[in-house]
Amino acid sequence: MKIKFKITPFIIALFLFANNLDLQATNKTSDPEKDKVLIYILRNILTRSHFVVKEMNDDFSEHVYKEFINGLDPSKRYFTQKDLKEFSKYKYQIDNQLLKEDISFYNLVYERFKTKIKNAKLYYGDLLAQPFNFNKNEDINVDYEKTPFAKNENELIDYWRKQLKLSTLIRIQEKLEKQENAQEKDKKTPIKNFKTLEKEARIEVLKNMDDLYIRIEELEHDDWFSTFLNAVVSAFDPHTTYMAPSTKERFDQDMSGKLEGIGARLQKKGIYTHIFELVSGGPAWKQGDLEPGDIILEVAQGDEEAIDIVGMRLDDAIKFIKGKKGTEVKLTVKKKLDGSTKVISIIRDVVELEETFVKSSIVEKNGKKYGIIDLPKFYIDFDEKNYRDSATDMEQEIERLKKENVDGLLIDLRNNGGGSLKTAIEISGLFIDKGPVVQVKYRDEEPIIKQDVDPKTQWTGAVVVLVNEFSASASEIFAAAMQDYNRAVIIGGNKTYGKGTVQSVLPINRFTKYEKDLGAIKMTIQKFYRINGGSTQIEGVYSDIAIPSRFSYMTYGEKDLEGALIWDKVKQANYVKTNTYENFADVIYNSKQRIASDKKFKLINEYAKWLKEKQDNTSYSLNYKNFAKQNKAQEKDAEKFKTVFDYTSNLTFSSPEYELPDIKKDTVLADKRVAWHKNLSKDIAVYEALNVLSELKIKNTAALVKN
Repeated sequence: MKIKFKITPFIIALFLFANNLDLQATNKTSDPEKDKVLIYILRNILTRSHFVVKEMNDDFSEHVYKEFINGLDPSKRYFTQKDLKEFSKYKYQIDNQLLKEDISFYNLVYERFKTKIKNAKLYYGDLLAQPFNFNKNEDINVDYEKTPFAKNENELIDYWRKQLKLSTLIRIQEKLEKQENAQEKDKKTPIKNFKTLEKEARIEVLKNMDDLYIRIEELEHDDWFSTFLNAVVSAFDPHTTYMAPSTKERFDQDMSGKLEGIGARLQKKGIYTHIFELVSGGPAWKQGDLEPGDIILEVAQGDEEAIDIVGMRLDDAIKFIKGKKGTEVKLTVKKKLDGSTKVISIIRDVVELEETFVKSSIVEKNGKKYGIIDLPKFYIDFDEKNYRDSATDMEQEIERLKKENVDGLLIDLRNNGGGSLKTAIEISGLFIDKGPVVQVKYRDEEPIIKQDVDPKTQWTGAVVVLVNEFSASASEIFAAAMQDYNRAVIIGGNKTYGKGTVQSVLPINRFTKYEKDLGAIKMTIQKFYRINGGSTQIEGVYSDIAIPSRFSYMTYGEKDLEGALIWDKVKQANYVKTNTYENFADVIYNSKQRIASDKKFKLINEYAKWLKEKQDNTSYSLNYKNFAKQNKAQEKDAEKFKTVFDYTSNLTFSSPEYELPDIKKDTVLADKRVAWHKNLSKDIAVYEALNVLSELKIKNTAALVKN
């Protein structure tokens, strides 16, 4: 969650200190100087302004030690216990090093890692050159967190062998199943023997590994140093992260839902940059010559000389292709359809990422119309005040649905990971009269009550909010406010994610005259609390009506993150629950009864338990016969869940009137809406949420609280 940062005397002091450090570093462009500047600024910001007071001591040092090594080698493919013995001399010294801007630990591990990467290419190439022995009785456990580092190089190579053998085994099984299915359809389908399929599988695994290491070799010092910096900052809490310049750019794009460029999603395949998808309504889509599957060979800025991007890492290629609105880029492209080469001129523009924004649908049930509003995130552009944000879009969407005479609103926040605190407060205000919405607390300060100050209530009718286990942060603020006011029924997963902290994004160059872009830090500076005083941290928001889902028993959420801040509470704010519904408790009771007796929901619950068992079972046989038996047993178990999500309601979903002209002229948008509406009609959670919405009876539309 991003908010504007609170300027403190410390920040001003830090600016002066950092500038003094830069007098020695400004004229130097080497990475060591840049790294020292980053360490210095991050260390001071975190220790003085992070929500948690954290000493840089031996515990801190041990955390950084473990996180950095695991960040580089999560699958235990590179380092051995011999390496760790050498690294361990710094295990309790990293805190002392960082106080001196000393990165000896990083340099030792990073240099060793580069050597290990080179060795790995030899390992997997040699291992995949020969058939594996699938008659040997051996197992592999893929829970690598519990796997010890290899004792020596020989054991390390054996780790590689088992991992590659499992990958090959999975592909063989897939090929055999595909072959059996083809045989059932056509008896004349040629049959390949096990030896042939095994060879094909190894070739595929080899290609995947080669592609992986092409991408790994494209990574630079800054990429790996970012891993180290994130090991450092994560010692404060799991949501405090360092963002390299390219990461910060993507974050801003994600928050605002827009970018400036050609409007194409790119993908690296081998040494080539491919067009993966065109953004509907974007410059490339409007120009019409660029198509998914085309390969970009060269990029020129207007009439300047073209630059060859073949073999260039994707992030660098994107830098040449993106650009300011109104500028021209010329792409030399190899066409997918006929292999011809063509130069395509595109004028860059602002590209809106449609899937980021609010959208709505209308459905009729029992003679009444209801609006479904999908809010993917709480988006905002902090740099451009006049650009669209989720609050203004939500207000507009509600107004449009009111004109279509809908009788209730279903707001879908499933998988909404949050965003802007400001917009969460404003959107909450659309459903209540003015009053408190959330409480926020800085370190060592009293909570601040954030109010909805607008007396206007945009929607006075019935509201149901649909959530799941991945509704987080700003989603939880909105859901909690609606629940505390008794303004809406919360339905969905047992509880939401449980992220009750607020982050601010600080550009690091704000504190230095260093010329290179140093990126930003996303730092936890506040916790937020419900108006009833409780925190959503760890606990999340418990649904009024819990619906079984595939995630019901899975390991997920804030409570499962190492170093997550604790749950606590503050004094309740002064608020009065709305008196909106005649039958609030009865509607919840009726829904719970339906869910408890519904065969489909019971099956989903059984499926969730089965998925949890699969998640906990991390051991696989590498003997082909045993692996096949395990696979068959699993298929048999899965058979009873074959129809678990086969569900179709008798409801028809359609776009609101205002969107119909856009759909007529935009086939991409039309296809997306058709797919969305089809999914809504097959979504049992949406159906039950609409049942709840249709049963709610408004008591008195004038009774919304006034505080």
